[in-house]
Amino acid sequence: MTEQAPIAPWYRQPWFWFLTIFPLAAIIWCIFMIIIATNLEDTMVTDDYSKEGRGINMEIARDKKAKDLGMVAEMRFNDRTIALTLSTDQGPTDFPYLILNLFHPTLADRDRTIQFQKTDTGEYRGQMLEDIDGRWYYDLRGPENRWRLKGEAWLPAENGITVSSEGAAKG
Repeated sequence: MTEQAPIAPWYRQPWFWFLTIFPLAAIIWCIFMIIIATNLEDTMVTDDYSKEGRGINMEIARDKKAKDLGMVAEMRFNDRTIALTLSTDQGPTDFPYLILNLFHPTLADRDRTIQFQKTDTGEYRGQMLEDIDGRWYYDLRGPENRWRLKGEAWLPAENGITVSSEGAAKG
């Protein structure tokens, strides 16, 4: 008595799908990740680490120079105009212009550079093209780029901020 039961085709076998679903899923995921990796720009990666290291040492020297001079800057915000007063241990400064770089913590395309021109009253004035709101990293430099004041602040500050080479912004 030999009865032969019909055998289902290969694509209807449950063990075939059980054994092939995981490798197929891995291949599809791999293709998906390769497509994403090739289409997105990696802005956080640098090619020349020694150049970055030398740049960091220069930045530390600029911070030390500002501290040695005892620099203090006071910024006041009025709509899109910023008034800045800069002084040192020896008194007010006499630079023809100053540069303020504002860096957004997460979005590089929102970073801004503001140039301050010296006015007749001895203070500096700068104009922003757009309103700013939220947390920003700032970097204030002179025309020769020999010193810098840096830190973090919530802008625009209603009462202004005081930036010192000794520590964080107050205001």
